[in-house]
Amino acid sequence: MRNVLVVGASRGIGRALVQRYLSAGDRVFATVRAPVELDAATVLSGVDLQDDAACLALPARLAALGVTRLDIVIVNAGILTREHLEHVEPPASSVGRDAAFGRIHEHIEVNALGPLRVATALLPVLGEGSRLALVSSRRGSLGDCVTGGSYGYRMSKAAANIAFIALARDLAPRGIAVAVLHPGFVQTEMNAGRGDITAATSAAGIFDRIESVDLSNSAAAFLHATDEALPW
Repeated sequence: MRNVLVVGASRGIGRALVQRYLSAGDRVFATVRAPVELDAATVLSGVDLQDDAACLALPARLAALGVTRLDIVIVNAGILTREHLEHVEPPASSVGRDAAFGRIHEHIEVNALGPLRVATALLPVLGEGSRLALVSSRRGSLGDCVTGGSYGYRMSKAAANIAFIALARDLAPRGIAVAVLHPGFVQTEMNAGRGDITAATSAAGIFDRIESVDLSNSAAAFLHATDEALPW
């Protein structure tokens, strides 16, 4: 039985990942900000990726549960608002422009710094053979930016991608493999139910991609949950 941690598991893709790993017979831990029940998973509440102390406390919280090693960590937590050109260019009001840049800054804090913050905090419980996965978005792809807009979300996901590529290189000597994954266009609360696949379908694809990652292909490609390679 493997020990699996899903970071950001209260709903949507995160909740579906919890269910997928439970169905595989794994022991699943799930971080959330506010308490919630997640089937048979062990819930670790009060974990906000902007709170370094909460992230750093995770290894001790796991140790209190008898867990000193994680086999798989999936960083799924994130936020999405849509800041487009009209929100930041003149003649946007100074108040509206400041608010838009504030939201963009929050994207960087949560979606880019947050994954790096929690991943590095968890290094004491990762070791040879462990796998670290980032649920990113193709909106962070430089080569696939064909529609524009969504500045905060795009910038934060691109930053998270390069952070996890760097982690893959730095963690290879420790035997830890890294996957950077696009979940697909998923029907979740984050996008008001728009999407062409369910969270369960996305989670199944993510599960398969993580199963296939090892040191030979660690962060070697930006993979869609369907196994399509996307441009960085």
